[in-house]
Amino acid sequence: MTLLRLLDNPMRRHPWSELERMQREMESWSRLFGPASTDKILETTVFPPLNVSEDANNIYVRAELAGVSAANLEIFVEGETLTIKGNRHAHPAQEKMAYHRQEIARGAFNRALTLPLKVQADKVTAKTADGIVTITLPKAPETKARQVKVTVA
Repeated sequence: MTLLRLLDNPMRRHPWSELERMQREMESWSRLFGPASTDKILETTVFPPLNVSEDANNIYVRAELAGVSAANLEIFVEGETLTIKGNRHAHPAQEKMAYHRQEIARGAFNRALTLPLKVQADKVTAKTADGIVTITLPKAPETKARQVKVTVA
């Protein structure tokens, strides 16, 4: 008597094989026409992109603001929230052009960031160079680490 193994039967298919085939086909279509969802589009609308870092005395916020003049930029610190507001204008000559592709965003923006620590709002400074605005936020004295001297009893 010959026993047939179920997996050796060519007529029997793996239960997930059809779903795997459909997934491969959808991936091939998305390579041709781009992703099916708008997640990538929504991620690119966060403006300006920020880097936040700190050292012992300050928190630093670096914002990429190429094309935004200092006159069109406002920076506020209220409590533990930093707000960057501004407007990137298009040049009048560029408004009359017919575009083949337009990826540089223009218009008003407003970005608020909750700071990780309390800062001294009256001592905040901002400098711009090469399209990067660097905001220096001095830490509040109560948030700085203090070294405690150990004495022998």
